[in-house]
Amino acid sequence: MRHLLLCLALLILAAGLPDSSRWVRARAEIADQMNLVGRWRVKFNLSGTGEKNLVFEARPGGAGSFLLLDAAPDNKPAVAPVSAAWLESTNNRVSFSGEVELPIGTCCREIGTLVFKGKPAPSDSMAGKTVFIGATEDEENFNGFRSSTGSFTATRITDK
Repeated sequence: MRHLLLCLALLILAAGLPDSSRWVRARAEIADQMNLVGRWRVKFNLSGTGEKNLVFEARPGGAGSFLLLDAAPDNKPAVAPVSAAWLESTNNRVSFSGEVELPIGTCCREIGTLVFKGKPAPSDSMAGKTVFIGATEDEENFNGFRSSTGSFTATRITDK
């Protein structure tokens, strides 16, 4: 009798839960849409810096790298990639960031964190907002550091 009541309780509980196979399929579809692993050409435009380009390589497990294409002195490519990290969230959004050195105006350079947040779009692309938070303190800025904001677009680089 005790086992019968336990089985009945489990059946009632299971009947009230959402269809788990439907939930698993929905999560798989989101993962397929947002498969970030691979190489991406990113064009970004920050206030005060202008348009810049980089290659973002997303590796499994949230690791990655940035290779700046035109942000070194004299708008030359960087010598080596720098570490980056990425994250796919459940609301169909992606973010990736890394520490880089960017030109500030026409005379100076600054090291800081470059953050991209956006949404995947059709045709292996994504777009969104970007922010660069420098290491220089700025008491008048809302976050306490010199920063600039802008937008970005990215397209997957396919090896052919």
